Amino acid sequence: MEDLKLIIAKNIIDLRKRDGITQAELAERLNYTDKAVSKWERGASLPDIIVLKEIADLFNVTVDYLVNEEHKSQETTAEPSANIHRKCKNRGFITGMSILLVWLIAAVVFFVLDFFVDSRSALLVFAYAVPISMIVWLIFNSLWFNKRRNFIIISVLMWTVLVSAYLSVLCFGKSLPLIYILGIPGQAIIIMWSRIRKNH
Repeated sequence: MEDLKLIIAKNIIDLRKRDGITQAELAERLNYTDKAVSKWERGASLPDIIVLKEIADLFNVTVDYLVNEEHKSQETTAEPSANIHRKCKNRGFITGMSILLVWLIAAVVFFVLDFFVDSRSALLVFAYAVPISMIVWLIFNSLWFNKRRNFIIISVLMWTVLVSAYLSVLCFGKSLPLIYILGIPGQAIIIMWSRIRKNH
């Protein structure tokens, strides 16, 4: 088992250095801490099989490559770093397009409402487009990017929901500034949640 730990450690180090990324960058791409990556590279612990598969996919090799000491020259591709950057860029484009789609739908709904109802109420569509955009971003960030960023996204989501609710009430001629008080315990919960660290 110790030999296997050291083989995997060496292979991760070699692949990481080959692609010119730091431990912190690798940790971010895998949604792990840099301490966890450091342990793997020292042979102090082993990543589980799911993480091994993620590492293999990230470096465009097989899991078999990671657990073997000897490698055939054809087992790695010529431009793995370019593939990783392309994949990250594509994911960024997909996320951006999804958020823009929310705003496109909001614009269409605004023009329809503006035509049939009054424009002041129609403007609320854009107020609600902001928290919906945050939800879309949160989903894609949780799937593909740094989950530690979720703290900021959830905070913005909560406050924009409160602003949207306040503007909705304002449209009916009422004022409810006390609604923002709900944001104080909400933000406190989000901060405490963000302090919980994964033990990888």
